[in-house]
Amino acid sequence: MLIDSHCHLNYAGLIEHQADVLVRAREAGVKGFLNISTRRSEWEDVVATAEREPDVWASIGIHPHEADSHADLGREALLQASAHPRVIGIGETGLDYYYEHSDRIVQQALFRVHIGVARETGLPLIIHSRDAEEDTLSILREEMEEGAFPALIHCFTASRAFGEAVLDLGLTISLSGIVTFKNATEVQETAKIVPDDRLLVETDAPFLAPVPHRGKTCEPAFVANTLDFVAKLRGTTAEDLAEITGRNFYALFSKAAS
Repeated sequence: MLIDSHCHLNYAGLIEHQADVLVRAREAGVKGFLNISTRRSEWEDVVATAEREPDVWASIGIHPHEADSHADLGREALLQASAHPRVIGIGETGLDYYYEHSDRIVQQALFRVHIGVARETGLPLIIHSRDAEEDTLSILREEMEEGAFPALIHCFTASRAFGEAVLDLGLTISLSGIVTFKNATEVQETAKIVPDDRLLVETDAPFLAPVPHRGKTCEPAFVANTLDFVAKLRGTTAEDLAEITGRNFYALFSKAAS
C-alpha cells in the first residue's frame, strides 16, 4: 500500500529514464504514484504518463511560481482537463512568498480558482504553501465557509501551529523527505501529532531526497526511506504506516480507488 502521493515524473532528472525510475520504485515496494503538474504546458505529458502506466495517476494545476504566466487561466480549462479518468487531483496550487516568482495577488486569485474547481469536482486540492501561512489559512477559512472541499498540504514544512490549524479545517498533511533532515525538528514534532487518518507520505521527486540519499536526484523509490523515518517517529512499523497512508490516499483521492 506504499504510495508516493506527490512526484514529478516528467521533470528533468526523472523523465530521461522514467521507465527505470518506475521499476526501481516498484522494486522498493511502491504501489502507486501521483504525478503532479505545475504549468499548463505539462498537462498533456503528465496525463499521457498516467495513461501509459496503470499505477500512475495525474494532477492538473498551476504552481504559484507560474501564476503570473497563467493569470488568465479560468475554471473552464481546469474543469475540462480534470474530467480525464486518470486525473485525480487539482494542483499543485497555493502560495509561495519565499521566492516571489509571481505577484502575490495573482497567486491568491489563481489559488481561489483552483479551490472552486476542487469544490465543484470533488477532486482533492493539492496545496503548496511556503512562507505564506497567514494568507494560506485566511483563504482556506474563507473558502471553507463558501463550501467544503477536500485538500491536503503537500511537502509540509510549516509551523506546528499551521499544521494544527489546517488539521482543524479537515485537511490532510503529506510529509516529504524534509522530515528526515536533522534540522527539521518542528516538522518532526508535527509528524508525531497528525492523526492516523490524515497522513500521507511523498517524495516531491526529483527534489528533496531524504536521508540517506541527500545530494542525489530524488526518486519515488526513496519514499520508503521517508516512511521508515516517520514510522519510527510515531512509534509504529513501516508496514503498518504504509497500510495507513495507502488507505488514506485512496480515501482522499477516491477517483483513484474507483
